[in-house]
Formats: sequence, structure tokens, C-alpha cells
Amino acid sequence: MVNTTDKTEVKNAVTRAIEGTGDTVEETINVTKGATVKALRSVGNVGEATTKAGADILTGAIEAAGDVGSELGNTVKGAIIGIIQGTAEITSVTIASLVGVVRSAISGTTNVAKDIGTVATETAHGAIVATKGITLSLQDAAFGVAHGLIAGTKNVGTDVGLTAKSAIRGSITGAKEIGGDVIQAANSTARGLIKGTSEIGGDVAKVAVSAVEGAIEAAESVGVNAADAASATASGAVEAAGEISEATVKAVRDAVTTTIGGVKVIVKAPFK
Repeated sequence: MVNTTDKTEVKNAVTRAIEGTGDTVEETINVTKGATVKALRSVGNVGEATTKAGADILTGAIEAAGDVGSELGNTVKGAIIGIIQGTAEITSVTIASLVGVVRSAISGTTNVAKDIGTVATETAHGAIVATKGITLSLQDAAFGVAHGLIAGTKNVGTDVGLTAKSAIRGSITGAKEIGGDVIQAANSTARGLIKGTSEIGGDVAKVAVSAVEGAIEAAESVGVNAADAASATASGAVEAAGEISEATVKAVRDAVTTTIGGVKVIVKAPFK
């Protein structure tokens, strides 16, 4: 399992790499992937070690970004890609393991990163990008990272609406980057957000609206039809609510069946 010394080693390695090349994303991927492989190979129970290792490695990378003045978003994106790719070399990356890593990582970054919105966005973005070449599907990664981000948000006291908006932005831009299904990514992210929010006793209606707002903004930025992204997000939120209770369905459906960000939102259930 990664200890304080190992976290410091990651921090120093990322610092050297960024200063040496200036390529924050690729160099952070290389360092964090290697650190993850090393950490997981050194333990007997990989399942228990994955969450702690991922959180410590991500925190070390963020500390490095602060020290050298590197762009926080690129560092976070590179770190989560490296952690997922490194994990995939040793064991299967599952929804549960991704939820655990992201939850602990968000909880562990509060002392070194004030901009949790950026951390959430790029964690989601990186997680989606990392699905290219591993067995975890884009849809499962979108669900898992969103779920984990909301769970981590509870631990740090950050606004769940901000986290929801950031998560959906990251998932959409990540899916676009790898040529994945942007609309499906939005739907799966919304499901993870509502699932996670329900578990922490949060405001599901607020999260659903924030997710739709984020989907509209992200869709417009990547050239995807905003109405389609909004519909997919709203539909995913309602689908997830249906697995919780009728009261949750009503709260979510009433919140999103309106015009949001200038877009008339149409809920389609089940989502196709």
C-alpha cells in the first residue's frame, strides 16, 4: 500500500517530469501508471490496496502541480488515466474499484486543491479517456466515476450541484476525445450521480438539474446537439430514480421536465 514516503516519491517524480518536458498529461500518466503498478504488485490483497494507492498517488500528483505551477486540470486528468491504466495491468478495473478510488481521491485532495470543480471535471474526463484499451466500458466508467465523485463530495462538504455539473462536463468531453458515445456517457453519468446522491441523502432534484445544465454547456462546447445531451441526462436521472423510490422519480422528473439553459428538456424512459 502507498505510504507517505511513496506519495512524496510520486510528487517528486511528477515535478521532475513536468519541469523536464512541460508535457503535463503524458508525463503524469507515465509516473502515476508506474507508481500504481509498483504499489499493487507489492501487496497481497490488490482489492483493498487499490483505493488507498489511487488516492495517495492522485494527491501526490496534485501537490506536484501546485509546486511547479502546472495546470491543475491536466495533472488530474493524467493522474487518473495513469492510475486506471496501471490498475488494469494488475487486475480488472471494476465499477466498485473506480468508485472507491475516486471517492477517496476527492476526499484526499481537499488540503492541496481548492478548485474541487476542476478536480471533479478532469477526474471524470480522465476516467472516460482511460477506458480506451481496458475492459471497463465507457458507460460503466461514467457511472462509477460519477458515483464516486458524489460520495467524495459528502466527505469534503462541497456543493453536490457543482460536482454534478463538473462530472457531466468531464464525461462528455472525455467521450468526445476518444470518439465514444457522448450521449450514452451523459446518460450513464446522470445515473451514477443520482445513485450516489441518494446514498448520501443529498438533494436528488438539485443534482439532476445541475447535471442537465452541465450537459448542455458541455455539449455546446464539443459540437453535440444540446437538446439530445439534455434529454439523455434527464432520462438517466429518472431511470436511476426509478431504482430508488416513486417519490424520488417524481422529484427528479418534476425538476428536469422544463426548460433548462434555454433548452426544452424531454425525458425519455427507458432511455434508448
